[in-house]
Amino acid sequence: MIAFPKFIRIQTSSQKHSRIATMEPSQLSCMDMKTSLDKAGIVHQDAALRQAAGQAFCNTSKFTLRDLRSRASQQQLRADFEAYLDGFSPNVQDILENFEFRNQIPRLSKADALGTLIEKLLDTSINLGPNPVLNADGSVKHPGLDNHAMGTIFEELVRRFNEENNEEAGEHWTPRDAVKLMAKLILLPVANEIESGTYLLYDGACGTGGMVTVAEETLQQIAAEHGKQVATHLYGQEINAETYAICKADLLLKGEGDAADNIVGGPEHSTLSNDAFPSREFDFMLSNPPYGKSWKSDLERMGGKDGIKDPRFVIEHAGDPEYSLLTRSSDGQMLFLANMLSKMKRSTKLGSRIAEVHNGSSLFTGDAGQGESNIRRWIIENDWLEAIVALPLNMFYNTGIATYIWVLTNRKPAHRKGRVQLIDATQWFKPLRKNLGKKNCELSEEDINRICETFLKFEETEQSKIFPNEAFGYWKVTVERPLRLKGIDANRAYTPKEIKALKETAERDETAPPVIKKIHKRGVEPDPLRGMFEAVLPAPSRSGASDLPPSP
Repeated sequence: MIAFPKFIRIQTSSQKHSRIATMEPSQLSCMDMKTSLDKAGIVHQDAALRQAAGQAFCNTSKFTLRDLRSRASQQQLRADFEAYLDGFSPNVQDILENFEFRNQIPRLSKADALGTLIEKLLDTSINLGPNPVLNADGSVKHPGLDNHAMGTIFEELVRRFNEENNEEAGEHWTPRDAVKLMAKLILLPVANEIESGTYLLYDGACGTGGMVTVAEETLQQIAAEHGKQVATHLYGQEINAETYAICKADLLLKGEGDAADNIVGGPEHSTLSNDAFPSREFDFMLSNPPYGKSWKSDLERMGGKDGIKDPRFVIEHAGDPEYSLLTRSSDGQMLFLANMLSKMKRSTKLGSRIAEVHNGSSLFTGDAGQGESNIRRWIIENDWLEAIVALPLNMFYNTGIATYIWVLTNRKPAHRKGRVQLIDATQWFKPLRKNLGKKNCELSEEDINRICETFLKFEETEQSKIFPNEAFGYWKVTVERPLRLKGIDANRAYTPKEIKALKETAERDETAPPVIKKIHKRGVEPDPLRGMFEAVLPAPSRSGASDLPPSP
């Protein structure tokens, strides 16, 4: 699969309204500025050049794509096209590098297809840019392609080329209907509390950036409806090079250069082992982390389970200074949630609000004392979990498994304190006329509003159940009891081999004397052989006398 960067595509919209038309004068300005900076001996030129271009990126090459159509030979065309790419600013170079776009040029040139590609990029009948192409009368000739439309194209390409790769399930992209629901679930409850000011949004597995951009749009809309003016800063981290490149390109092309600089990505930038924002705290966070995907390579880079000291995953809780949130290496999805929880604002009125998509394993995987269970216990004992929403099956493009939205905040309103709402939205959907991969349904606006209304009302209904936090905890006790069997000689010690045979043939009797195991160390008294039996008991009330810790 050859993936062409969105940035290159975007230079081809149409006639006077196209990016190519506006790029040419900006290139002249950049070239003039570069000449002046070179003469002055200024080395760091990027900011000045972008300012001269009047946009978030620039190109100091003497070529435009339109110029390259006249090249007579493939050799000259390839050389000039590479020079054209070399003229872009460092932020675009980063995009090209993560697309590995230059690796495709020799293949295209050898196949005599580079000129054809450039013609396609200059085709006036299509618009792959974010802004609409207009007719002379101002009507829309070609609508713009927003982030989610580009994400849909990318996801469809990925699906077609990776249908048999089960490891990738849930990894790539979240459909727009699910994202809109997530954005509303974290923003509508505080719509009346949003003040004019600056808000930070974050996604630790940002993909093409759809979640933070939709959340930004929703926040701006809610603020405007309440007469407030808000500024937003978007932050994200993404390990997949191509999706990261799409995200960054999209922001650059919308003029959000600062936001593009706050998106960090590529194979060396795993959120789990290489946190790009260790000291940042965010107002609103959304994410769809990969589920069922191994994080063993991250674990090794971090020093193994015994060597990890990352304060996001080894914390102080319930009197334990090294309370571990480390999950099984075969599935790291809950660690993305722990990462977000570590970035909550603790000193603001609104605190932080989080929405994250998980599959069903996050609800029950992990025994008491293990990482997944510890994360759930940590969340519930801090009273951060507001609700879990069960989504319809087959909502996502490349997986048909059950998915759930977790909604969390460190500023629960009084009527929600100490309680968790479970919403069954599995039957609220609209069937698609044609399947998109495994996605055969979507949430209509009516469905989204119905889910949000159920969430905001916080009432018991057939689809909404409310439980106290204690209902999600339990006590796990190991009861040690001597092994007692009928016909045992109380004055004799038995060998391990004899005990094994007795277990298979003798009848248990709680009134019989304990079996004594024969040991072979002089001066050591025989001990009863103790069998281990697990018992799961209901959690007592917080005022109970037991000092054992509950484990959700």
